[in-house]
Amino acid sequence: MRSLFLLLILLFSPLAAVAQVPGLSEEPAASSDASIDELVRILENDATRAALIERLQQTAVEAPVPAAAPADLSIVRQLAEYTRAAAEGVSQTLRSLGAIFVDLQQGLSGTLDADLEAFRDVALGVLMVAIGLFGSFWVLRLIVLWAQRGIARRVEGRGWIHRFAGTLGALLFDLGSVLLAWAIGYFVAIALVGGPTGRMGINQSLLLNAFLVVEMTKMVARVVLAPRYEALRLIPVGDSNAAYWSFWLARVISLIGYTFLFVSPLLAANLSLGAASAVQVLVMATAVTIGIIIVLQNKDDVRNWLSGIAARRGHDGTGQLLSLLGQYWHVVAIVYLVTLLVVWFANPQQALPFMIGATVQSVVSILVGVVIVGFISRFINAGLSLPADIKQRLPLLEARLRAFVPTVMQVVRWVVIVGVVLAIAQAWALFDFVGWIGSDHGQQVAGSVISAVLIVVACIVLHVVVASWVEYRLNTTVGKTPTAREKTLLGLFKNAFTIALVVFGLMLALAQIGVNIAPLLAGAGVVGLAIGFGAQKLVQDIITGIFIQFENVMNEGDVVEAAGKSGTVERLTIRSVTIRDMGGTVHLIPFSSVDLVSNMVRGFSFYVAEFDVAYDSDIEVVKQIMRDAFEVVMASEHKDVIIDDLDQPALVNFMPGQMKLRSRIKTLAGKQWGPGRLYSETVKRMLYERGVQTPSQTVTYRSVERLPPPGAAPAE
Repeated sequence: MRSLFLLLILLFSPLAAVAQVPGLSEEPAASSDASIDELVRILENDATRAALIERLQQTAVEAPVPAAAPADLSIVRQLAEYTRAAAEGVSQTLRSLGAIFVDLQQGLSGTLDADLEAFRDVALGVLMVAIGLFGSFWVLRLIVLWAQRGIARRVEGRGWIHRFAGTLGALLFDLGSVLLAWAIGYFVAIALVGGPTGRMGINQSLLLNAFLVVEMTKMVARVVLAPRYEALRLIPVGDSNAAYWSFWLARVISLIGYTFLFVSPLLAANLSLGAASAVQVLVMATAVTIGIIIVLQNKDDVRNWLSGIAARRGHDGTGQLLSLLGQYWHVVAIVYLVTLLVVWFANPQQALPFMIGATVQSVVSILVGVVIVGFISRFINAGLSLPADIKQRLPLLEARLRAFVPTVMQVVRWVVIVGVVLAIAQAWALFDFVGWIGSDHGQQVAGSVISAVLIVVACIVLHVVVASWVEYRLNTTVGKTPTAREKTLLGLFKNAFTIALVVFGLMLALAQIGVNIAPLLAGAGVVGLAIGFGAQKLVQDIITGIFIQFENVMNEGDVVEAAGKSGTVERLTIRSVTIRDMGGTVHLIPFSSVDLVSNMVRGFSFYVAEFDVAYDSDIEVVKQIMRDAFEVVMASEHKDVIIDDLDQPALVNFMPGQMKLRSRIKTLAGKQWGPGRLYSETVKRMLYERGVQTPSQTVTYRSVERLPPPGAAPAE
């Protein structure tokens, strides 16, 4: 225990730490040496070492863990933290700028030590390599231009395959010139500058590597723009624009590339870091100035280009955004360039690579988004056309899809735009979407949103499928002709299914995104109860309609009489019936006002024929005329709808001056009007031909001699 106590004193006492500082009294040092010896002895013994480990474990368990102070999440504290970080960043930036300018002043004034004689020798060796490198490259460029001119003549005016092959050939010639010049430079550096030893200096290697990187980058710009030959150009720009951008890109790439890859390392290794920093500052300031000049020169052209795109889009949401961007894009670009320069001044090792990487990722995200949105827009504008056989079976499907697909594509377009915005925010570290989506909370939210979207899409697809199936069943050109009952029930089923699908789909989608639908269901019940009390007439309409449909009293296409209106049933819902009468007037009749329904086309129909003849007509002759007229009807095109013989004509009534005879023709349901009209016309004609008189009212005038009054003398 004494040894353990000494070890604890050695580990936890502040005196042990103080004893390590030289210059203090000898007594603590001696105590420290004794403690170390004691510790070594304890560790060499297995029993004491095990006791020490056990004691340390108990101490770690029994030691109270300090409670973490609750985080201050108030807005005032967060604002204070933000302003403090911003102030520290500004201070650090200013200090970095000051240090750079001090190094710049020292480098330019020559206060730093430098071996100018050695630098002169290095410069001569590099100059010889540069002459061989760039001289050979200039000669090779002349050969490449001659070859590219011949390729351009061959592919001019031909298809895109030949154009692509020509561009590939021009790229190979350009690449070969760069690699061959690079190889010649290495030969010059080893054979001529290296001397008998054949060893190349690091400075010549810097120049050659910088040449390879810079010229490869410039080669990509030359291949894409092809400023000299339009036939080899990959992008649709004019000759002047291609030459303009090729000129400035080549200058900026050469300026920045050769400075940072060759000049700056050369100065830092042979003169001073201050001189290297001075050159870097001057080059970056020059590059940013060139960028600002290019932005100002193209301000109007870019604005007109974006305004033209917005006008072609009809100034929709995206068009208005493009118009706004065209007005202020140059301001954004200049602010970005100045920020890039300041960031490079402040922290070139970390901030500049981050900003360049974020810029590249943002540009790539925008390009990918533009390609996807453009493909979607072209798909929407191209329209949707179905095969002829499907159009014949489902004539409304194409119109339904044309109304449905653009809406879905519009949603997909906005999803792509949101994805591009998230990618840009991720690149600039504004929002760690990848980290958030990888967390439990992010996966839960993403899963809920995806589930809700899938439910909505499934409901839409199910609606299209059911509506198309109903349309197919009601199509009279294919398959079995639907009956009136099928038309009625399928129409009601489609409406009821759509309502139920919307309600249940919406409820399930809300439940997936975390909305508690229990209050919604309770509220729907309360609202339904209130509607039931306040709209008793509506409830009566629905209940009566349900029983009418259940009892199959009438269907679409039937000729009925309901609520004092007779005509053809055009539409039948759960609440009302729509009837068009003989005059073409449409009547909407709620079922609550229907006390009696008379269906005139159920099962079979009768045409009741009644004829009035004169009282003195021969009854047998009239009956024979009615039978003969029925034979004429049976010989006409109406014979297929007549399903029985003529009911025997009979005398049903007679009055002073006339008699009424009646007969009936039995036909298919609703088909009695055609045969009936022909039968009536035929009977009327035969009555006239056979001399049978029809009753008519006659007035007989008789003149009566007027007698003289009593006692008067007789007339002469």
